[in-house]
Amino acid sequence: MQFSFLSYLWPGRHWPLVVQLIQREVDGRFRQSFMGGLWLVITPLAMLMVLTLVFRHVMGVRWPGLSQEESHLAFALRLYAGMALFQFFADGVGRAPMLVLSQPQLVKKVVFPLELLSWVNLGSALVGLLVSGGLLLAGTAWAQGGLTLSALALPLVWLPMIPLLLGLGWLLSGVGTYVRDVGQLLGPVLSAIMFLTPIFFPIEALPERFRAYMVFNPLAEPITQTRRVLFDGMWPDWRAWLMHALVCLMIAVVGAAWFARVRKGFADVV
Repeated sequence: MQFSFLSYLWPGRHWPLVVQLIQREVDGRFRQSFMGGLWLVITPLAMLMVLTLVFRHVMGVRWPGLSQEESHLAFALRLYAGMALFQFFADGVGRAPMLVLSQPQLVKKVVFPLELLSWVNLGSALVGLLVSGGLLLAGTAWAQGGLTLSALALPLVWLPMIPLLLGLGWLLSGVGTYVRDVGQLLGPVLSAIMFLTPIFFPIEALPERFRAYMVFNPLAEPITQTRRVLFDGMWPDWRAWLMHALVCLMIAVVGAAWFARVRKGFADVV
């Protein structure tokens, strides 16, 4: 099968199939639970309360730039902005190695475009991010008495995460189909990424000699830019955004090329 990157990056006529599979994935996640889809709201709200309790009240952590008189909600929202994006990243990456292995019936179908599985995985994770994003915007409007004009740039700030997760989905699912240990390794790796990402602290709090290494962290830029447009009332740093977007697009290209190369042998190992 001839590789076409554009067919990977844009499903085109397969969009109805992608949407149907995303709906099935999301419905299947909550089918056996009493609360159903309400968990999409309950989970981030619980996370917001726990973050506030642990970091503000138990550990007494103060966010640089926030005065003692400023509300606990303002503090929690800055943490939550980072956790929402990390959870989106972890949801997409964590399931990626099993995308092909969990769908043997689709692998056997010659006509099924397997590259869509990464889109389905992205869409499923994106549902959670949209809910978290809505709560983040509502909480910010409540804490600040409204949203600044720069908040309009938030979707653009998050946009490069789409090719990033697509590329990692293709890359990890291609490797994970042949090397089953990849899924086991991702747990510790994601935990390390969480603590090495400016989620619980602003990137400005890092010593200057360590700050330069954040360029290798795919979450550092979108988290920093999210706080910039929501809480500082500033537009994104467009140069940094463009560099991050180009890197994410390169990851998508590499991931798609790798998936196209190794997919021929999937039917033999699934």
